[in-house]
Formats: sequence, C-alpha cells, structure tokens
Amino acid sequence: MKVIQHSRETLQKALTSNSTELTKLYNNYTEQERRLLEDGFKAGQPGSLFQNITVHSESDWIPAHPEEPQDFEIFYRDQYRKTPNASHNTIYIQTIGSFGDAGAQTEQYVEWLRDYCQAFFHGLTVKLLPAVTVEETGCSFRINSNSHNLQILTGDLLRFLGNRKPKDAFCIVGITMIDLYPKDSWNFVFGQASLSNGGCQVQLTQYCGEVNVFQLQMRIQAHLHMNL
Repeated sequence: MKVIQHSRETLQKALTSNSTELTKLYNNYTEQERRLLEDGFKAGQPGSLFQNITVHSESDWIPAHPEEPQDFEIFYRDQYRKTPNASHNTIYIQTIGSFGDAGAQTEQYVEWLRDYCQAFFHGLTVKLLPAVTVEETGCSFRINSNSHNLQILTGDLLRFLGNRKPKDAFCIVGITMIDLYPKDSWNFVFGQASLSNGGCQVQLTQYCGEVNVFQLQMRIQAHLHMNL
C-alpha cells in the first residue's frame, strides 16, 4: 500500500504555476474561495476536506495506467476546454435504470446530489431530468461473463444523453447503478465523458451496493472536469 503525497509548494505551483495571468485570477477569488482551494494543500490532516490518494496494489488505476501529470495551467489552456456562457449554463442530471434496494430513497439521494452540485459548481444551475429505464435508452448491453452483471455500452449511452440534452445545457450527466463497458475487451469502466457533445456517464456499483451522495458528487466532479 502506498500513499501519494505532495508538498504544499508542489501543490501551490500546480494550482497557479508561474503564470502571471493565473496568479491574477487566483488573487481575484474571495477569501472564502481561496480558503477552500488551499485546504487541498493540507490533504490528510485533521479537519481537511481532502484526503491523500492511497494506492493499494499495482493493479490500481494509477500504477496500471500511467498518465502525464496535468497542472491547472495545462488544463486552463486546453483548446478543447468548455466554458459556460449565458446560453449554456445548466448542468442536467439524468438517472438511468433501477437503484436497487435504495429505490425508495433514490429521489432524496439525487436531490441531495443536485443541491451539492449546485453549491460546488458556483454560478451554474443544476436540474434533474425525469428518470428513464434501461429499455428507454435503446442502448446495446451484455451480461458480463465474469460478474454475470448486466452492462450498458458507454458509446450508445453517450449518444442517448447527447440527444436528450436540453438547448440550455452546459452538459448532461447520466448516473446509474448498472455496470458500464466501453468495448468488448474491457471488463467494466467507472464512467466516460465526451468533450464534443458535453455528456458524461457515471456508474456507481463498483463502490458498494448503497447509494452514497458524497461518492456520487466526487464521481460526477471528476467527469465534469473533462467538460469544464
């Protein structure tokens, strides 16, 4: 087991780099906004909202899928980065399929998630779309030969979400308790996003059998990062 930790100086540089433009933007944040961001410099310490990443084995995602690190400047200058505007300023959340034993409480969980995203993505409106069944999506699916779970093909689901996206949407997020797979050679995938159509999908079953609003928010936050 390995805990990934970085010094305050390293994290500070990753946030603002040496860019005068980004430093100016950062200094324009309110004291409360800067306090939230800087809390990430204290990850793992008592009272911090953030935790260090723990790698449990060489098969975990980080060691198994090496990627070039991305600081905020790289993200900020990405030509494909999307930004909200007056005509596209709403995040839509679409629930897909049954949420199992939590079905009776799903509406409350999803409403909590909406409230959290509304607060986290400051300045954007977050709305819920009516739930749909797997059949209504018209997506291809399979039964996984190892887990024997029903799985939905992510490419089809992204197209479904793209067609369902309202005109004022910045993006649309599909959440489901059903397994996802991107192609036949993959066992499963946690989620997938599309930069071109502003859609992403998140599946929750790889965490546990229960719906946890904090896990929902963190998963959606990670995939929205691809669209923002």
